[in-house]
Amino acid sequence: MSRFLYSILLQAGTMLGLSSLKFPPVVKTEINLVLVLVTVLGFWTRLRNLSYPRAVVFDEVYYGQFVSLYMKRVFFVDESGPPLGHMILAFGAYLGGFDGNFPWNRIGAEYPSSMSVWGLRLLPAVCGALCVPLAYLLQLELGSSHYAALGASLLILMENSLIVQSRFMLLESHSPLCSRYLWLIVAASSCAGAVGVKYVGVFTYLLLLGIASVHTWQLIGQRLRVFVECGCRVVCLVVLPVLLYVFCFYVHLTVLRHSGPHDQLMSSAFQASLEGGLSRITRGQPLEVAYGSQVTLRSSASQTIPCWLHSHKANYPIRYEDGRGSSHQQQVTCYPFKDVNNWWIIKDPGRQELVVNTPPRPVRHGDVIQLLHGMTSRFLNSHDVAAPMSPHAQEVSGYIDFNVSMVMQNLWRVDISNREAESEVWKTIVSDVRLVHVNTSAALKLSGGTLPEWGFGQLEVVADRVSRAHHSSLVWNVEEHRYGTSHEQKEREVELHSPTHIDVHPNISFLSKFIELQRKMLTVKQEESEHKYSSCPLEWISMTTNIVYWLHHSTNAQIHLIGNLVSWGMANLSLAAYQLLALWYLLRRRRAIRDITEASWCQFQRVGVVCVGGWLVNFLPFFLMENTLFLYHYLPAYTFLLQLLPAVLEHAHTHLLRYTHSHTNVLWVQNKTSWYCCTCRPAGLALLICPLLLMSSVLCYQI
Repeated sequence: MSRFLYSILLQAGTMLGLSSLKFPPVVKTEINLVLVLVTVLGFWTRLRNLSYPRAVVFDEVYYGQFVSLYMKRVFFVDESGPPLGHMILAFGAYLGGFDGNFPWNRIGAEYPSSMSVWGLRLLPAVCGALCVPLAYLLQLELGSSHYAALGASLLILMENSLIVQSRFMLLESHSPLCSRYLWLIVAASSCAGAVGVKYVGVFTYLLLLGIASVHTWQLIGQRLRVFVECGCRVVCLVVLPVLLYVFCFYVHLTVLRHSGPHDQLMSSAFQASLEGGLSRITRGQPLEVAYGSQVTLRSSASQTIPCWLHSHKANYPIRYEDGRGSSHQQQVTCYPFKDVNNWWIIKDPGRQELVVNTPPRPVRHGDVIQLLHGMTSRFLNSHDVAAPMSPHAQEVSGYIDFNVSMVMQNLWRVDISNREAESEVWKTIVSDVRLVHVNTSAALKLSGGTLPEWGFGQLEVVADRVSRAHHSSLVWNVEEHRYGTSHEQKEREVELHSPTHIDVHPNISFLSKFIELQRKMLTVKQEESEHKYSSCPLEWISMTTNIVYWLHHSTNAQIHLIGNLVSWGMANLSLAAYQLLALWYLLRRRRAIRDITEASWCQFQRVGVVCVGGWLVNFLPFFLMENTLFLYHYLPAYTFLLQLLPAVLEHAHTHLLRYTHSHTNVLWVQNKTSWYCCTCRPAGLALLICPLLLMSSVLCYQI
């Protein structure tokens, strides 16, 4: 029986190319003790005394609020980046037993004794510790020796800025460094994770795609293989990261199911899908808008605050500040608060009734309607009069008959932009509607302008004929809705003041919510403010501005984000040295002079593409950003320079110093002891640099 099994295993091994298969199978492992040592040191420097200080440190006051919202499953939007980083921090807080009940109101606030600070900071510290062995392995992948790999890991290990950034509940604790198909999947997954934590991770992901594309291009001509390689790389490097990124948001939207402080950034349909909030306000509301419906119309263009079509008894001034005249009719604005003056009645132009018939007659795409303001009984009107803040557009008003030959023009055509059929019914919350003025073909629009004191600082509404058809400023949707039942104005006012009781579950899919959330995160601008620790990209190179992360309220104890002076300066020099070497080699090779072998030249190029390319893609984009920037934004780019430094030093020793020591090298080779000559100088260099790094680290820690 054993022989039979052995023969089967042998045949299977032969088919798989394992002709040397032996029985019983034996697995041999090799343990790199240097790699183990730097890994242990990485965890020791990042995890030791992790709970100190037991106080809120710098951006912990910002990220901690999101962690608390995760603990309570309350929806939020963070414009600075995707949710994966917040989920990682929240998972660590969950492991530490955090219940979300901490105010996060100021830097320096003491954590209560019952709160596990170690749990809050654990996962960022683990990510920072793993960067040390990652640097070692990446250096080997670039073709460097184990000595250069050791130097790279030591640079990461003793870099003060990376240690500080790793030991607190922050999102910049990862390093976006990446190394047949299993590793390709791991690299792509890592890049997807980097993008899922911070959008700046996309720069390194694009670098990875570029390297893979160049390598695939070199395979053209091998027919079948190129198709297999292209297919596998598209799946591994494009499809898989996209799926992981989307899955991250699926978890985010599944966990955060309760209404929260950021709801009003989202559409009415999105808000109604959350528990509480709008879903509570709109409980039981009818889905189809009918003639006689009482509605509030919300603009889809509001980026930071909500806005509802509104009117009140005040009129436009007879003349504006610039001397232009107005119609002096009733103001129509967009108001950023819930108010009884936000209610409008959908009226059939051919009938006088302002109540819903039995059965209700729904409003459809293409129908012409009138909009009557519920509290003042003025029709929504537009005409060829310039708007107050946007003279190129038409004024929108509540019509008042002043008997001055200004004819009422109050007919509006319903244009449902997201309809599925030409006869689509206007639906509450889910229908995106443009209201087109019949007489002038201008569409009702939120201009974005703010009215002066006579307009109570509310937002301007105009009718515009030149706007793009599907621009969000033209789109409105019904948020609150009920069927009107009151015939008299006094009864109707009482009805409008009464609360609505509605329970609608609009059919909004995950994909719709995902796309809307992406659009909000990418388009909503963060409030810009000057910060005393902010800096510009050019200042990062010289490290002229550091960041005070924490100051003790009574002692002189403090924590600064500041780089290691020795490694920071040498990393900058290595960048300049590499560029000079590359220029020298290119000029020499142009004259057909080969100073180094082709294998060495390819390895030199590989180092430049990964390290210099990684520095460029993670540094140059910040010159185009308008956000407030800090020194920690430079850390991803800086880690690539720390990888470049040992590679340049090793290249200089191996290829540039050989001329002066060629005779000595020949003697060593003849005596079969050339290994000493090849290794003594890097080892000596490490013995020289490491004390400088250590001393610089100690000095920075004292600061």
